[in-house]
Amino acid sequence: MARPCRNYTGFFLGPWLALGRNRAQRQRFREAHLATRLTLLCHAATTTTRVGGFADPAEPLDGGGLRTARAYRIPLPSPRHIATSPALAPRQTAEALGLDADIDTALSDIDHGQWAGRSLAEIHALDPDGIAAWIADPAAGAPGGETMAAVGIRIAEWLTVQARREAPVLAITHPMVVRTTIAVALGIPLDGALRIDVAPLSMAVLSFNRVWRLQALGPAVADGRILPG
Repeated sequence: MARPCRNYTGFFLGPWLALGRNRAQRQRFREAHLATRLTLLCHAATTTTRVGGFADPAEPLDGGGLRTARAYRIPLPSPRHIATSPALAPRQTAEALGLDADIDTALSDIDHGQWAGRSLAEIHALDPDGIAAWIADPAAGAPGGETMAAVGIRIAEWLTVQARREAPVLAITHPMVVRTTIAVALGIPLDGALRIDVAPLSMAVLSFNRVWRLQALGPAVADGRILPG
């Protein structure tokens, strides 16, 4: 027996299909019943993600990260919208995945200011008081850098735009941006976002139907195997 057609939100699509080509009615139906799907993909591994530190926008993927990204395939519906941070690592990740992505500055990593490109060990040696203050309140950001609150503001504006898209969205970005996006979407305090672990090539799937929901959060998988960083 044939089953009623559902989309991934669980809503029946029969009424949607019955509207035919009436664009105004279809748009009203979509706003009331159908969800926008947003997938956040953390870029593949870099030296900084392995040793711990403050990423520089010009830092490339390391050899292992590049190999893993090339082995990874994302099942994507078509049409869809694909965007990436302007930083090198996310752009290289998109290229390794064979994706044609638009540059979106809203997906930029948190600006690490004077500490960009340095490891935690380096900063501890150069500025022990500064790193102690950052550990006590990481949401305040690095000296001369960006606060999590500032990142949250630009992500909130970006989410407003994504919520209006009809096509599924894939955004390739940074661990801190993935954390912040989840927090902003779900109304979690930003300092709580720091307790969300985001590994290289891990994914977060959100949907929007009047409110944002987190549908999945997990590591990269290829051929049934969890991929290493």
